[in-house]
Amino acid sequence: MSQTANDPGDRGQIFDGVKIGRPATGALVDAGYRSLSDLPEDLEELGDLHGVGPRAVALLNDARSR
Repeated sequence: MSQTANDPGDRGQIFDGVKIGRPATGALVDAGYRSLSDLPEDLEELGDLHGVGPRAVALLNDARSR
């Protein structure tokens, strides 16, 4: 069964089409983010969330710049 990050129960590896890993996706969903457009302009702020590391921030930044 495939879930999307827009599903509040989703804790999969993919957040809005970006494979960032289960801990990072869970942290973003728990913080109320549902899509790339919901994220703050400065993605470095996300590093304060437990489970969101530099790799996830870099992948999200790359995806948002496309």
